[in-house]
Amino acid sequence: MTIALWIFSVLIGLASTMSSMGKFTKMEQTVATLKSVGVKDSQILALGALELAGALGLLVGIWVPLLGQAAAIGLTVYFAGAVVAHSRAGHPFKQIMPATVLLVVSLLTAIFQLTR
Repeated sequence: MTIALWIFSVLIGLASTMSSMGKFTKMEQTVATLKSVGVKDSQILALGALELAGALGLLVGIWVPLLGQAAAIGLTVYFAGAVVAHSRAGHPFKQIMPATVLLVVSLLTAIFQLTR
């Protein structure tokens, strides 16, 4: 199970880091998607910081279990919120899919973290 924890932690950590970079650099597509779900300009950097903090927490959490558990749970809640926001905005499943995949991976990571 330790190898699975490392794999899932690195996967969701990298995905969250890449996603946060889109927010920090205010990539046009990222900003357009965020605005379509009701995110204000002033919230974009905060969302990126939450994702990056979760990613760093997961990577450090490989060696510090409590931090890894908190980060995995936080990212699970974050991506659950993203799925809900996309659903409320009436986006088609194709647009909701990335957030759904990240939700599933973060949930699996949280389960692995909590059962270690």
